[in-house]
Amino acid sequence: MTTTPFAARATAVAARATDLSKVYGQGETQVVALDHVSVDFGQGEFTAIMGPSGSGKSTLMHCVAGLDSFSSGSVRLGETELSMLKDKQLTKLRRDKIGFIFQAFNLLPTLTALENITLPMDIAGRKPDKQWLEQVIDMVGLSGRLGHRPTELSGGQQQRVAVARALASQPEIIFGDEPTGNLDSRSGAEVLGFLRNSVRDLGQTVVMVTHDPVAASYADRVIFLADGRIVDEMLKPTADGVLDRMKHFDAKGRTS
Repeated sequence: MTTTPFAARATAVAARATDLSKVYGQGETQVVALDHVSVDFGQGEFTAIMGPSGSGKSTLMHCVAGLDSFSSGSVRLGETELSMLKDKQLTKLRRDKIGFIFQAFNLLPTLTALENITLPMDIAGRKPDKQWLEQVIDMVGLSGRLGHRPTELSGGQQQRVAVARALASQPEIIFGDEPTGNLDSRSGAEVLGFLRNSVRDLGQTVVMVTHDPVAASYADRVIFLADGRIVDEMLKPTADGVLDRMKHFDAKGRTS
C-alpha cells in the first residue's frame, strides 16, 4: 500500500509529515517506530490516530507536534519546517502555534482554573483576546468554576480546563494524547463534544491519539497505524465501523 491517499488532502494543510521515520537503537536492538510515514492534517479538520499498542501512533503525534525528534523525513507546521528550527525556536513555535491536551490534565495545583487557562499566554507575555476567551470558557461550561483550583474540580472539569487552555491562545493546531483516557464515559463524551464543537464552530484543527472507537467516532477521519506505517483511513467514522476495522487488523496483522 502506498501512502499517497493519506497525503493528498482536499483542504488547506495545517501540518504535514513526509516520508517520516523514527528509529530507536542500533543493530539487534533497533526499533523502527515510524517507517516512512506521509500524511496531511487538514485545517479545520478533526483527525483521530489509532492503532495497536506499539504501532507508532503516539510517536507520530509527538514528532508532528515538535515534542520528539525524528530520524529522517520532513514535518511542516503550516509553512514552517520543524527540522530547521533550533531548540528555542521550536519551544516558541509550540508555545505560540500549538495547543496540547494530555491524559494527565497537566494543571498547576496552585493556580485557579482561569490562571491555568491563561498560563501559556502569561508565559509568552501576551494578553488573551477577552472576547475569544469568554467564548471558549462558555463553550466548555466553566464560567462558574474559574476561581477553583484543580483539587476542587472533578476529573472531567479539570480536563475542561485543559481543553480551554489549549483553545484560549487560538493555536493553529491542537494535539490530544488520549485526552479522555482518565475520564468516565460521560465526562469523556463532554470533552470530545467540546473538541468537536471547536472544529465545527471555531474552525479549530484537532489531531487526537486514541484507542477508543467511540472517541474516534467524533473525528472527521481516522488514520490507522500498524508497525509504524499508515495502513488504512476512514472518513466520517462510526464507533462500530472503527471497531470492525481494528478487529480486522488484529486478525490479519499488518495490511500491505
